[in-house]
Amino acid sequence: RMIVPGLYGFISATKWVTRIQATTYAAEPAYWTVRGWATDAPVLTGSRIDLPKGDVIAGANVIAGISWAMAGDGVSRVEVSVDDGEWREANLAEQLTPRTWRQWWIDWDAAPGRHIIAVRATNGLGETQTSEERDVIPAGATGYDRLVIDVV
Repeated sequence: RMIVPGLYGFISATKWVTRIQATTYAAEPAYWTVRGWATDAPVLTGSRIDLPKGDVIAGANVIAGISWAMAGDGVSRVEVSVDDGEWREANLAEQLTPRTWRQWWIDWDAAPGRHIIAVRATNGLGETQTSEERDVIPAGATGYDRLVIDVV
């Protein structure tokens, strides 16, 4: 296996290597590039909601997850919105390196009913992940992670 920090997919998922040939994109296109993927494949700024899961009891709860950003020395801010409301800044755990996930969490006083939670991250350059939803092909998926929660 070969691990390439900061890259994903066809560049970092190498298995069963039998031969290595050093070349450039100018000299020879990459295997996946000719199949519609982008030539450059940087990891895009993104976030994921990991908690809560399933039905939630009304009252004090925690919304939590991870975020990542390769540009600008990693994640500088994470914000959470409930039911398309105001974006609230989340607490951030220590970032071990600019190339690692960063845990985040926020307290949430959950009212009974169905809720939609969204999360977004901002990198060290001040660039906030886009709300525009885009498919993984050709250059990586975009959009906010959203989670539907039923509070009882």
